[in-house]
Amino acid sequence: MRDTFGYGRYSICTEENWIRESYRIASDLVARNRMAMRVTAMTGRRMRRLAGTILFAAVLLVVWTAIVGGGAREGWWRAMPAAKGDTAGFLRWAEARYAAESQGNIAIVLLDRGHVAETFYASHGRPVDSKSLFQVASMSKWITAWGVMALVEQHRIDLDAPVSRYLTRWHLPPSEFDNNAVTVRRLLAHTAGLTDGLGFRGFEPGQTLPSVEQELTRATDTLPGANGITQVGASPGTSWRYSGGGYLLLQLLVEEVTHEPFNDAMHRLVFQPLEMKASTFVDPDPAHLVDFYDAGGSKAVHYKFAALAAASLYTSAEDMTRFIAAQFPGENGAPPGRGVLSPAMLETMRRPQAFLFGIPVWGLGETLYVPNGAGSYVVGHDGNNYPAINTTARIDPATGDGILVLETGNATLAREIGGEWTYWQTGVVGLDTLVMFDLHRILIILASGAFAILIGSFAWHRRRR
Repeated sequence: MRDTFGYGRYSICTEENWIRESYRIASDLVARNRMAMRVTAMTGRRMRRLAGTILFAAVLLVVWTAIVGGGAREGWWRAMPAAKGDTAGFLRWAEARYAAESQGNIAIVLLDRGHVAETFYASHGRPVDSKSLFQVASMSKWITAWGVMALVEQHRIDLDAPVSRYLTRWHLPPSEFDNNAVTVRRLLAHTAGLTDGLGFRGFEPGQTLPSVEQELTRATDTLPGANGITQVGASPGTSWRYSGGGYLLLQLLVEEVTHEPFNDAMHRLVFQPLEMKASTFVDPDPAHLVDFYDAGGSKAVHYKFAALAAASLYTSAEDMTRFIAAQFPGENGAPPGRGVLSPAMLETMRRPQAFLFGIPVWGLGETLYVPNGAGSYVVGHDGNNYPAINTTARIDPATGDGILVLETGNATLAREIGGEWTYWQTGVVGLDTLVMFDLHRILIILASGAFAILIGSFAWHRRRR
């Protein structure tokens, strides 16, 4: 049966179903779209919350690191070795450290306002005293720097001239960097871009010492980790990198400018004016030379060096005390520097030339340990060499206080005592002390705090979800 329009009942029903189905599908699509938009919005909120949690945790980690670093620098978990100003008490603490940690020998001198206040000498073998000669390793560099700066004062060396201007016997090998940017100033401050990593072990008795030129070309007595080649491997003036090869180059510089052997030039420029009568870079008086000990307390080999300027100085507590006292005003109006260097040049040597983590660490031939609270720094130099030689000399130019420690039989004891003296004097812990003696503790505290921050931050994030 057909209706008026000619469609059968089946056709009409099919069309109605199609319309209903289309409407259902459209409604479903709209609903799914709304759901997808809600899911997208929820996902976006969750991602923003997660990003916020991560940022919050990162900020807390930065703050925590700053707190731990600042606390370590200020010695929050360190005990003072003695009451402030109690020099005798500090020496008792140092004596106890020697008794507990060393089977060798030691000389300690404490200065108060430029004068000797306390001394201590001890040995497990032949006795030592103020005239005993110690090999002082890298402390040699501080005295070498005085010789170089004396030539600067005499206008025979320009601090900012390429060192190559003065050299005829040896030259830096070609490199991708500018060798003319290797200046005397940068060599003194370990910022010349040299990548030798030296570190000299020295030569055993009976071995023939190489020439300075041979050591510069390829040192054969390198300590582990050094390539032994004095060359420019980084852009000069951009970063601090300790270089024994740089001071070997300064040794050659002194010889070229003075036309004398290095030891003779240093006697004339530094030792004689300061009355350091026993000090030498070669051939020490065997009657006064101390025994060498390893860390186990056994007698050790006495190594000799071709790298005189970097590692070979022999000196006594008496002579080094004269050198330290020469940094301060003396009796009868004697000026700092005692005529070897002017007071202005001493100030120049103490100005920051190199930085680590934004902290000043080096002047011209001097370590800058910590600020002294008077616009300058506690300055000096440490020495360490195989098998167990360790030395330190540190002064506060503002007060005239200082410490000297010469020892064998322990590879770190002198530096430990010097670091504690620095903290005792200023209330600030030196970067070298933090790295050598406190790093494990700092890392444990940092890691513990970082773990707590991360766990707490993500627990808070889950609760927000």
